[in-house]
Amino acid sequence: MRNPSLTARQRSLRAARGVGGQGAGWTDAGLLSLRIVVGGLVAAHGLQKMTRWVGGEGLTAGAEEFRRDGFRGGRLTAVAAGSGQTVGGLLLAAGLLTPLAVATVAGVMTVAATVKLPHGPWVQNDGYEYPLVLVASMGVTGLTGPGAWSLDRLTGVNWPSSAGIVGCAAGVLGGLATRQALLRRPPKERSGEQDVT
Repeated sequence: MRNPSLTARQRSLRAARGVGGQGAGWTDAGLLSLRIVVGGLVAAHGLQKMTRWVGGEGLTAGAEEFRRDGFRGGRLTAVAAGSGQTVGGLLLAAGLLTPLAVATVAGVMTVAATVKLPHGPWVQNDGYEYPLVLVASMGVTGLTGPGAWSLDRLTGVNWPSSAGIVGCAAGVLGGLATRQALLRRPPKERSGEQDVT
């Protein structure tokens, strides 16, 4: 008999375990691997923007990179983006507050994709291929949830699929809005006015 208190995801996972037996454990292992690799790399990339750790060149170089890409804000922008990537990546790797992690990483990567959009899709031309893959990974993670081997599940939290999908959508829309409204540097600043923020 169907248990009405189970979420759609719980019912589908229960059905998959019934059909797949021990194979369902491999799904959780796959989700854990994806979270650790993607979350770890995103967090490390965030640290690079702000520090000299993991191959970074420090906050001054991070701020200059943002200026070259047409952003306003200098150091403040570098700290905000770096912090978002670091915190979002660590939450993702741990499987903690997964919808928030998905939203944060998707938002930062959407902004990155807008910067690379004029170069076309391919990474060898500095294109948007890599940020797009990361945004897609956030969509998948939002849809499936973090899996059984996560801090969310360990603490008894089982987010519905809708929370993850809304998180990813909010991240993408927030990234687009942030890039357009807050971060685009006016032409006057680009033509020689120094940004000292």
